[in-house]
Amino acid sequence: MNIDDHINYWIVSAEHDLETAESLFSSEKYDWCLFLGHLVLEKALKAIFVFEHGQNLPPRTHNLVRLIQESSLTIDEETMLWLDRVNDFHIETRYPDVKREFYKMCTKEFTNEHLSRIKETFEWLKSHLKSRQ
Repeated sequence: MNIDDHINYWIVSAEHDLETAESLFSSEKYDWCLFLGHLVLEKALKAIFVFEHGQNLPPRTHNLVRLIQESSLTIDEETMLWLDRVNDFHIETRYPDVKREFYKMCTKEFTNEHLSRIKETFEWLKSHLKSRQ
């Protein structure tokens, strides 16, 4: 797989996950919607990693903050804190002891707010890739 194919793999997969997240939102499966929202950003950041590091495989991590730190992207502190919060969407849907509390927190309004920001961030990340080609 060449670099372009590798980047495309991550972006196409992220776009598929975003479509699925939107379907889950429509189905009122808000916790899983946000879980996939996290994956959308993770995959986009892995595409950026591949773009910036050539044939190197991205780190085997789900940590968005770490993936940002492995890139040349510059973000403000508020966005970094938000990405750290989005990390919780990945963890809190996977572990039974915190899943119930996360489920309660995932109201339609909460999920809509975060999903909207996830979409905006995803578009920003994709534009970063385009501007560097």
